[in-house]
Amino acid sequence: MSRRTIQSLTVFSALLIIGVVITQIYWVKQALDLRHRQFNQNAHVALQDVATKLAKVNGVMQSVNPVEQLSPQYFLVNTNATTQPDLLENFIKDSFQKNNLITDFEVGIYDCTTNRMRYGMSLSTKNNDKIPTPTSNWIKTDKYPYYFGVRFPEQDTYFAGTINGAIWSSVLVLVAVSFFAYALFVILRQKQLSEVQRDFVNNMTHELQTPISTIRIAADVLNSDNIVNQPKRHKRYVQIVQDEILRLQGQVEMVLSMAKAERNVLTLQKEVMRSEDIIESVLLPFENKITFLNHAGNTLIEADPFHFRCMINNLIDNALKYSNDTPDVRIETYNKGKCLVIAVQDHGIGIAPEYRKKIFNQFFRVPYGDVHNAKGFGIGLSYVKQIVRAHHWKLDLESELGKGSTFKISIPQKQA
Repeated sequence: MSRRTIQSLTVFSALLIIGVVITQIYWVKQALDLRHRQFNQNAHVALQDVATKLAKVNGVMQSVNPVEQLSPQYFLVNTNATTQPDLLENFIKDSFQKNNLITDFEVGIYDCTTNRMRYGMSLSTKNNDKIPTPTSNWIKTDKYPYYFGVRFPEQDTYFAGTINGAIWSSVLVLVAVSFFAYALFVILRQKQLSEVQRDFVNNMTHELQTPISTIRIAADVLNSDNIVNQPKRHKRYVQIVQDEILRLQGQVEMVLSMAKAERNVLTLQKEVMRSEDIIESVLLPFENKITFLNHAGNTLIEADPFHFRCMINNLIDNALKYSNDTPDVRIETYNKGKCLVIAVQDHGIGIAPEYRKKIFNQFFRVPYGDVHNAKGFGIGLSYVKQIVRAHHWKLDLESELGKGSTFKISIPQKQA
């Protein structure tokens, strides 16, 4: 399956997931609104029944519309007569139970002679508990001389309880969507790793074949009878074999070191050495292609010679690969504070800002131009970062697209 097909499926799946979640939220909201309307309707019917019973007991004429809703949680009932608290409690609880209003509520009775609520009680149709409540925070009205109010302080909790099924179904949908998203992420990640592994194997095969082919050719020449009579030529081919073996050893060791660094088992054999000696030895095969400027008064450092050499070689190799047809690469060393700074600078294609952190990831290559045609394993800069981290040094990158890059390594100074 192509990458574009997977991307299309991912986008389509994401849209479906978003649609399912939005639909689920919409239906939960609709269910909540319906519960609100049903509750208000049942409350009106129940309180209307209470007003009818009170009118019969008190022998007064009932108002046409005795129930008025002042807020989502507060109902006011006109009684046209004084109301007895105990009688009102019994009527309300009985009527609420008949209309399936199983919830907590508060009742307050208005006293027109004092213009305040003379009675406040918290009741419930779920039990027989009675708790007095303050009478100062009730909403009052001048419309009726006799009335009582009913409040539902836990109305939101009541509604939530009545739609538990819808809420749990929404939770299950979200959990299923989360697992689906995770599975999709794992699949895409595995595909990406598979592609990376394939590219790595192809690159490694090519890079290892080059020194092996060179060694084989040199071995064939050294195996000829005439080479013994040509000491200069014999020495040159022996040197080629040695150089290619060192190159091959360095490549294998770099791959093994990366694997060890990932498992945090990379062992460093540190020595006190002069950095310019290692750098000059690394530059020998490049002849005059690279400029070395040593401005440091003190170049003593403590490092693993092998990994330090491989690190410098990787930075040089990276600078040459991503330079133009006529590479202009220079290495500069200088002291800054208590550190020795090694800067590897090129004037090549440069690195776009969005890729400057990613280039230190394993197998990552900048996805534009002819970068994919560059040789290598794709782990050079990742190896550099691992070695810098293992030594507790500091690595900085300065780059501008089209103008080149500068890699700076700051190393704590060893005093002479």
